[in-house]
Amino acid sequence: MFQEGYDAGKDGFIDLMELKLMMEKLGAPQTHLGLKNMIKEVDEDLDSKLSFREFLLIFRKAAAGELQEDSGLHALARLSEIDVSTEGVKGAKNFFEAKVRQAINEASRFEEEIKAEQEEKKKQAEELKQRKAAFKELQSTFTQ
Repeated sequence: MFQEGYDAGKDGFIDLMELKLMMEKLGAPQTHLGLKNMIKEVDEDLDSKLSFREFLLIFRKAAAGELQEDSGLHALARLSEIDVSTEGVKGAKNFFEAKVRQAINEASRFEEEIKAEQEEKKKQAEELKQRKAAFKELQSTFTQ
């Protein structure tokens, strides 16, 4: 379910943009460089994205006091409202999947807003074209 499921890329990972949305949603937005550093700190396979295992590593490092207080990962562990030690791996997996779903929903909503804006602009351009055509037609009746 984790592999098939809920990440925007359908690859079972949280990439930079999904992490960006997650951190914004948690109220701790990060710079592009900050996000890259967050991933780099737990990216065991050096693929520049977070697997479920690497996501769990954030909480292990937080519990062990291995994260800097001002780091993005520390903020993620603190703000994400999941305690892996009490919730267990299954609870963390559910949380991870929910966060990925949430990021997808945000991205989809953004895409829908852009499409709606584009449709509105097309409609306005078509109306303008029709008004110009009507004006030219009216103008031609006066010039004859």
